Amino acid sequence: MSKHRIYTTSVASVYPHYLAKAEKKGRTKAEVDEIIRWLTGYSQGELEALLNNRTDFETFFAQAPGLNPARTLIKGVICGVRIEEIEEPTMREIRYLDRLIDELAKGKAMDKILRKQ
Repeated sequence: MSKHRIYTTSVASVYPHYLAKAEKKGRTKAEVDEIIRWLTGYSQGELEALLNNRTDFETFFAQAPGLNPARTLIKGVICGVRIEEIEEPTMREIRYLDRLIDELAKGKAMDKILRKQ
């Protein structure tokens, strides 16, 4: 079975869509970047370098310096699939990110999005 094409898609090609979705609802690039950094452990400089290098999603998550343990608190349905039922680790990480961006666009407070208690 071949890999899903999202794995070889560059994060940089999807990033503008994340920004557009957030900004259309009055949210900011800084908030999108904060979510990505929270999820992956990348610094802002590392994130920008990965975007400039057109790093693919599979590499982006495989090399993440510190996937946030609180990400497992992210629940819900994305693209018709319940996140907690996704078995493939890389796809689950991608869907966590999708869900966080959705929550941002829906106006959820950053403390709630970042699962702060």
